[in-house]
Amino acid sequence: MPTIVTTADARKNFADIVNQVAYGGDAVILTRKGREIAALVSLDRLELLQLIEDRIDIADAKQSLEEQGDNIPADTFWKELGV
Repeated sequence: MPTIVTTADARKNFADIVNQVAYGGDAVILTRKGREIAALVSLDRLELLQLIEDRIDIADAKQSLEEQGDNIPADTFWKELGV
């Protein structure tokens, strides 16, 4: 269960909170005016989240390639988007 800390308390105890996250493996949720606004997680957990996101992206790309439809060149697509 993540620890919940206000941003004001986080400022006062930043070093301790960073150590708790980095070495204790705990996640810390930051709140402001009672609303959750951010989270601090260990680098290991961040890397795991990024790996999961990458695998989801790869699965989505494979599914898109298997779908029927007209393929258009990337530069045409970007022009249609105005990018």
